[in-house]
Amino acid sequence: MPKILSVSTFKPPHEVKQEQAIELTRSLFSEKYNDIERLLKVFQNGDIESRNVCMPLEWYGNTHDFEERNTLYIQHAVDFGVEAVLSCLQGDGMLDTSITPSSIDAIFFISSSGISTPSIEARIMNRLAFQDDTKRIPIWGLGCAGGAAGISRAYEYCLAFPTANVLVLSIELCSLTFQKDDYSKSNLVGVSLFSDGVACALIGGDASEVGVRKAVPSIVSTTSKLMPNSEEVMGWDVKSNGLYVIFSKSIPAIITNWLGPFVHEFLEKHGLTKDDITHFVAHPGGKKVLQAYEKALGFDQIKTEISREVLRNNGNMSSPTILYVLEQFMTREPVAGEYGLMAALGPGFCGELLLLKWE
Repeated sequence: MPKILSVSTFKPPHEVKQEQAIELTRSLFSEKYNDIERLLKVFQNGDIESRNVCMPLEWYGNTHDFEERNTLYIQHAVDFGVEAVLSCLQGDGMLDTSITPSSIDAIFFISSSGISTPSIEARIMNRLAFQDDTKRIPIWGLGCAGGAAGISRAYEYCLAFPTANVLVLSIELCSLTFQKDDYSKSNLVGVSLFSDGVACALIGGDASEVGVRKAVPSIVSTTSKLMPNSEEVMGWDVKSNGLYVIFSKSIPAIITNWLGPFVHEFLEKHGLTKDDITHFVAHPGGKKVLQAYEKALGFDQIKTEISREVLRNNGNMSSPTILYVLEQFMTREPVAGEYGLMAALGPGFCGELLLLKWE
C-alpha cells in the first residue's frame, strides 16, 4: 500500500488575532448593519484564536482589483511553496535521510484561491532542481476537499507506479479573495473563518526506496462522493473584482444528514466500523462543522481534539488544513496497526475519504 512518508506545513508571515479581525470587520461593516455587534458574535463563537495571512492587516481594508490580487497570489504561492517543498523533502523527524527534488516523479498541485498558467508547480520547478520529466498534475476548484483529494490521487498514481515518490502541494491564500465591499452574510462568515496556509506531503509507492524513522500511515483505500444538485452550498462567484465567497448556512445540517451514511458504507466495505477508527483526521471547516462530524459519526470530542487545535491556531485554510491535522497526528506517533480516517468536504458539494493504517 502507498504510504504518506512526510508532511510539512508553512505559516504565512502575518499573524492576525481574532480580536483584530473583529475590529477590521466592525470598521468595514458597521454602516451597513444596525445589528453589527450581534453579527460579530460569529467570530467569538468560532473557537478561532489566531490565523496567518500573506499581507499586513491594513492591506485588507483597502480596495484591490483582480489583477493585483492574483499577482500577489502567484508571487506568494511560489515563495511559500518552495519553503514547504524543501521542508517536506527534509522530512525532519520523519525520514531516515532527506531526499532531493530530483527524486520526485510527480507533483499534484492543489489550490482554489488564485489562477496561474503556467501553474504554480511549474514555477516552483524552475526554482528547485526537479527533473524536467517530472509529471505535473494541477487540480483546481476542490476547495476544502482539495487536500484529501490530492492525497487520494497521489495514492492512485503510486498504485500504478509502485517505485514512485509523489508530492502533494496544497496552497491557499484565501485572504487575498476578501472583498471589503461585499456585505453579504456569506462574506461575514467567511471573514470569521478563512485564512492562508501551505502544506506539502510526500507519498511513496510500495517499492519506493525512501526510508522512514517510525510508523507512518499507509493508504488502504479512498473514495469520493458528489451530492447531486448542490452547487450553491459552497464555492466562488467569479466577478470582475475577483472571487466572492458562497457559504451556505445549511452546511452543518448537510454534514449531519449526509456524511454518516457515506462513512459507514465506506468502512463496511473493509469490514470495519467507526469503533475501529482510532484517529479521525478531519478537515476542521469550523466549530459547527466539527460538531456535525461528531453527531453524524457518533464520535466524542476526543476524536476531533487535534482538528480543533488546528482550527484554533490557524483558522480554516481550505485545502491545506487537513494536512496540518495529518502532520499533528504523524508527529504524535500513532501505534503501528491503528486505523485512521481522513475526511474532507468541499464545493460540489462533495466529500473525500481515506482509510489509513499506521505501519
